[in-house]
Amino acid sequence: MELEALRSIYEGDVCFRELSPVSFQYRIGESGDPKAFLIEVSWPETYPQTAPVISMDAFFNNTISSAIKQSILDKLMVEVEANLGTAMTYTLFEYAKDNKEVFMENQPVNTVTSVSNSISIGTPDVPPSKKKEKKEQLSKTQKRKLADKTACKYFQVLFFYCYKDFYERVRTAAYFGF
Repeated sequence: MELEALRSIYEGDVCFRELSPVSFQYRIGESGDPKAFLIEVSWPETYPQTAPVISMDAFFNNTISSAIKQSILDKLMVEVEANLGTAMTYTLFEYAKDNKEVFMENQPVNTVTSVSNSISIGTPDVPPSKKKEKKEQLSKTQKRKLADKTACKYFQVLFFYCYKDFYERVRTAAYFGF
């Protein structure tokens, strides 16, 4: 019965996604919002007498620190305890929407953390060192060989165009009867 209610309530809502008949995701916040997050709720067989499994392990949440995720999950579990024995998925999603700003108030806007939460984007504390790459030093023999190769190519190209020009002149002269 709760499944049909969720489908009718969230029909056409781009934030809601039914992963399976017992697993749902809801994005809290607008797309592109740095403080948006995704909640996944899965029902065990004995739901609603037992608590649903609430997860924030989706890739969408990689920018949120582990402490913030745990804080959100703790607050949602308080709601779960208050609603145990009743259908609560809609209640959990709405609670998260209503308290989004409170949940994310300590989340910095400009940092990006990886899965291990160790990489962040920002200005580095240590200035980058300016080391110039040394060019390869060629010996006199290597320089001479390089010059011979390029000169040889130059003369080959020059000869080709001279020959082509000569051929065109002969052909043109033959055409006009000279």
